[in-house]
Order: sequence, then structure tokens, then C-alpha cells
Amino acid sequence: MIKKSIAKDIRDNKESMDRRDMLRAAGVAVVAASAFPMHWVAAADKKKQKVLYFTRSAGYEHDAVKLKEGKPSISDRILTELGNRHGFDVVCTKDGTVFDGDLDQYDAIAFYTSGVLTEPNKAKTPPMSPEGKKKLLRSIAAGKGFVGFHSATDSFHSKGPRNENQTERDPYIAMIGGEFIVHGAQQEAIIRAASPKFPGVKQFGQSQKIKEEWYALKNFAKDLHVILIEDNEGMTGDCYQRPPFPATWARMHKKGRVFYTSFGHRDDIWTNPQVQGIIVGGLAWAMGNVKVNVKPNIDKVTPKAGQLKY
Repeated sequence: MIKKSIAKDIRDNKESMDRRDMLRAAGVAVVAASAFPMHWVAAADKKKQKVLYFTRSAGYEHDAVKLKEGKPSISDRILTELGNRHGFDVVCTKDGTVFDGDLDQYDAIAFYTSGVLTEPNKAKTPPMSPEGKKKLLRSIAAGKGFVGFHSATDSFHSKGPRNENQTERDPYIAMIGGEFIVHGAQQEAIIRAASPKFPGVKQFGQSQKIKEEWYALKNFAKDLHVILIEDNEGMTGDCYQRPPFPATWARMHKKGRVFYTSFGHRDDIWTNPQVQGIIVGGLAWAMGNVKVNVKPNIDKVTPKAGQLKY
């Protein structure tokens, strides 16, 4: 079981030095708090907020969430550092039984997960119980913030062919707003901004060409507010030969705020200042710290998102 506050770890032991060394090796330091004025927005009541970061893998475990020699993963470290700089705590765990406990203590729950999380895995980390999954979904519907990274859309799957859209979707997929199909080789893709007023987007810019492991996605919710678009123009691989579709989005799940970004595979994505801005902007919105109009725009900005082939 791995359940602890990495923030306390970093303050209390030598991992702060490890963190700095790791970031220097990656070639980009975590951006200082002064660089985030348009990204992060603190809670109005000034209370210290708390994020649960769940990284259990029941399918493929990404390097970004792997513990190496007992040390926190790069995503654990970056999220914790961003929390330190902006005044929120991050609790990192791979223990699925956390969802049977007190979820009210968290202002947002973040997932970088894979596979059917209610099933056993090779690492023998405790699975989520079926009731824990229901409790998670109920808490989001009741107003809890949710943030999904990369393979969070590859967690649980709807019944039916992988290369088709489904009308009946797994409740988790219905909540997060989209579902992973497959990915091709890592390559550069044009990522275009569709929501300039969402926190972090102004600094990201109108478009960027970024190298990443890009996901092909399906089963998009009709009420998505698309933030960033995967253009697909010039990409190689059959799964990308399709019209542009959402890569980062926000949606309301009843009273809950749901934010998802397909970013997160590569280390240099986690250390990218513009991507960090999108992440903290999404967290600030999910926790209710900033008001943004997230009116559905998927039909306007990616009208053929559901078309899986040209």
C-alpha cells in the first residue's frame, strides 16, 4: 500500500535534492509561482486545499507514475511541487481502498490510471471496490472536482468493439467524457487552443507543435467544453487519419467539475511550463476557485470528433 503525503516527504528528507537533480537532468526547472498569475487561482476562503492523486495501474503502467527505487514518480513530484508553490496539498496513492474511506477531505480527485481498477494487478496494489467506484462517481456528481491525466481515459471501458463509438457507456467513461481507443508512435502534433479564457490557455498560445504519445479517443460526451484540440494534420499512423478531436476538455458532471487532458506520457511534458499552466488551470477550475464559462462547444470547434476515420 502506498498512501502518503509526498509534500511532507519532500520537506522532511533528501528527496528535495533528488527532485532538483531530476528536473535539471530533464533540462527544464519547475516554473516559479510568479510565472503562474493567469493559471492558478486560490480558493476565495484562503483555506489550504487538498488533492488526492490516484495512480493505480491495472493495465499498462506508464513511467510517469512508476515508483523507482522507492522514490516518487515524476508526476508525483511535479504535482507536489506545484502544490507547494501554490498552496495546496497533494496526497499520492496507488491504494484503491482509499475510495471506501473519507472523500470529503479532498477538494479534487486526480487520476493517472489504467485498466479495470476494480480488478487485481501485477503489482498487487489493493483494487478499488465496486462500491468504491460508485462512491467516487457519487461524490463527483455531488460537487467534487475531478482531474484526469493521459490514461485516465484508458481506465474502465465501455462494452462493445474498441474501434466503434458506443451509446451505452461505462459510468466512469460517461463521467470523464471520452474513452481511449489506441495510440500510434510518439510524434509531433499540432495542438490548437479552443477556449482562450480557460486558465492557462493564454500562456499556452493559439497553437503549439508538441511531441507526445497522442491518444486516439472516442465516446465523447455531447456537453464537452473543448479546451485544446488534437489537429492530426500531418501525423503518421492509421489511428490519426481522422478529423480533429478534443485533447483537453472540461465538463460539468451534475454539480461536479471534470477536467481531462491527454497530456502526461513523456517526462518533458511534465516539465513543460505551458503544460504545467494547463494543469494548474484545470485544477483551479475543478476545485471551484475560478469561474469559467464551460458551455458545450464540441459541435462547434470539433464538429466531426466522433468520426473515427476520414
